[in-house]
Amino acid sequence: MREKMKAKRFFDIWLLLAGFCIALVVIIGLWYVLSEKLPENVGRELTGEELNEVIAANSPLIEYAYLSSNADFPRKNKIDRITIHHMAGITSLEKIGDLFAQRDRQASANYAIDINGKVGCYVEEKNRAWTSSNGENDNRAVTIEVSNDKIGDDWHVSEASICALVELCADICRRNNIEKLEFTGDTNGNLTIHSMFSDKTECPGPYLKSRLPDIAEAVNRKLSE
Repeated sequence: MREKMKAKRFFDIWLLLAGFCIALVVIIGLWYVLSEKLPENVGRELTGEELNEVIAANSPLIEYAYLSSNADFPRKNKIDRITIHHMAGITSLEKIGDLFAQRDRQASANYAIDINGKVGCYVEEKNRAWTSSNGENDNRAVTIEVSNDKIGDDWHVSEASICALVELCADICRRNNIEKLEFTGDTNGNLTIHSMFSDKTECPGPYLKSRLPDIAEAVNRKLSE
């Protein structure tokens, strides 16, 4: 009799543990499904109407968009800064869209500018792009990838890209109530660069970094107009 009671208790304990494990698996599964639920316009070609909606909700300078799933929906913080990157290559808007669409790359940006100064959108401003190796920064910043026009050396950037960068930064500032853009050379300014947040990169390269004080000045002139 005693042996039967022990066996029953043993069975009851295992039954309870099995129930707990099943419940845990269900909870984890639900969390995974919900966390992976993406906006309907992400990860595919946009219709003309959808592209117009993206432009209306973000920058009117957008000429191309392919929205990446490599993002947090939505961002956690109010936008109060801009972070500049370079592509470390001569890359078209379509090509960088293909790269950001690859889930295993774990990378994206809100915007990109090609060698001719055309602007692409990959993560809407209301969402956090995975760009700067720093979640805190990316939740506050609109991030911009800029194509180079030469490979290596100082990683030169075309004047067309610089002009478009100034226009895009001014537009971002106006719409997000950023009164002045300041490049201080460190994270105290609201114009930052990738290498401030990671010692594993020199992004955005020597040339674009040297132009950032001038870019901030040009943006501020536009904001004062």
